[in-house]
Amino acid sequence: MRITFMGTPDFAVPSLELLARDHEVTLVVTRPDAVRGRGRELVPSPVKARALELGLPVLEARRATPEVLDAVREARPDVMCVAAFGCILPDELLAMAPLGCVNVHGSTLPRWRGAAPVQRAILEGDERAGVSIMRVVHDLDAGAYCRQAEVEVGEKGCAELMTELAQVGARELVAALGQMEAGTVAWVEQDPALVTYAAKISKAEMLLDPADATVVNLRRVQASTDAAPARLEVAGRGLRVMTARRADDTVPAGEILVEHGRVLLGCVDGSIEPLVVRPDGKRQMDARAWASGLRGSLAWKRA
Repeated sequence: MRITFMGTPDFAVPSLELLARDHEVTLVVTRPDAVRGRGRELVPSPVKARALELGLPVLEARRATPEVLDAVREARPDVMCVAAFGCILPDELLAMAPLGCVNVHGSTLPRWRGAAPVQRAILEGDERAGVSIMRVVHDLDAGAYCRQAEVEVGEKGCAELMTELAQVGARELVAALGQMEAGTVAWVEQDPALVTYAAKISKAEMLLDPADATVVNLRRVQASTDAAPARLEVAGRGLRVMTARRADDTVPAGEILVEHGRVLLGCVDGSIEPLVVRPDGKRQMDARAWASGLRGSLAWKRA
């Protein structure tokens, strides 16, 4: 089939790769190069970088402009495929492909419609996360789905979980296209009574807090991303916690205990042990190395 693909981050790359292997991708639409890193250099999106490696035509756009609409018409897709493109698509665009537009969404709908389904699943303590192959419709993530798959969340960090779901979603997308082409696809409408929404994660809600339970703070660490990291403050300096685990030791809330090379942060109902941290302005390091520079009785608080 002829396919127009729209996607931007790493999550979308496996879908693009499988589509390029099994179908004719006539156009890739992705977000423009963005300034990233300490060097403040323009960096292409992961989808753009991979599309160019695959020799596919690329169009950069932040939204569905008239230029995008004209390019899609010229590409003459049988179906449009979307994976984390980053904006709402207009009805005019959705109607351009005879087989419609399908999306790889990072949850088992109708749970977790919206921008941050994987992070919300972790923060809410969901035992399993998943993907859905759904029709793109006017309302946000409200379309019927034809395929779903789940994986165990366990102790996987957000990046690891999203990488796994991206691979699963790519396979489900290709399978769905095969069913659509064969005319055997079965669409399931979402139950409105079961809908939950995954609002964008704010930096403020990811701040570690000694007044919260250990499980709440550990889920923040697990759901942490570069855009919304799990952070705290010690002696006026910010610290990102990359990985952590529950500790059996009891430490008063807001206090720090450094003992036998371990660092323990007191929460309202116990303590957590940071394992890997990144102090502001420095590189990622083992928590023991960071703790070696601590002196005296210290406290921690929200950054």
